[in-house]
Amino acid sequence: MIYQIRVQGKLDESWSEWLEGMAIAFEGGNHGSGVTTITGAIIDQAALHGVLNRIRDLNIPLISVQLISPL
Repeated sequence: MIYQIRVQGKLDESWSEWLEGMAIAFEGGNHGSGVTTITGAIIDQAALHGVLNRIRDLNIPLISVQLISPL
């Protein structure tokens, strides 16, 4: 399934590999304000929780998690 995860602040593309190869895009202002969108395929709920736990470990606020489409 393809998920889109949005977090507050700036997360650069170098985190992609650590987040299971998901695509990372930043929208917004300077100095970390704005929103980062993380999009990619996640095979099951356990993998989704793993990605969300990694985001939690970065201590960045989670805005939303949305299922974009089934694979």
